[in-house]
Amino acid sequence: MTTSNTFTIKRTLNAPRQLVWDAWTQAEHLGKWFSPTAFTIKVVTMDLKPNGIFHYCMTTPDGTEMWGKWMFRDINAPEKLVLIQCFSNAEGGLGSHPMAPSWPKYTHSTMTLKEIDGKTELLLEWQTYEATAEEVATFNSAFDSMTQGWGSTFENLERYLAKITQ
Repeated sequence: MTTSNTFTIKRTLNAPRQLVWDAWTQAEHLGKWFSPTAFTIKVVTMDLKPNGIFHYCMTTPDGTEMWGKWMFRDINAPEKLVLIQCFSNAEGGLGSHPMAPSWPKYTHSTMTLKEIDGKTELLLEWQTYEATAEEVATFNSAFDSMTQGWGSTFENLERYLAKITQ
């Protein structure tokens, strides 16, 4: 059996923990920052509760739509958010990565927030979930591109937090 490596990002954000939590869990915030730079995002559903979902669509600069869905598993506000993530379709059903057919159908994500001197340390841990060996291999080989995509997304978050805390 192939084991998934854990993709990890750690950032210190110049905002209080509750605000960072709200930015990750409220549709009105997510719709303003949760995408790589130059993409747009449309929030379809945000139902923050165990077994609730966040269903969204990211649109690339060339107009390609990438639908996604989070299925919430553990919510411990404002400290920890655990979810299963997948690509989706417009109706909310299971989809596939439009550019990587062997991408895992499901991934498991844990976000932990710690407040330190008025700032927030965010730790994101991401790995495959119920994946085939091929899906695990695809995930494990994509850390550089995930670093780039998540890096851009976190830059958007940092700009957004700076804007709303002024």
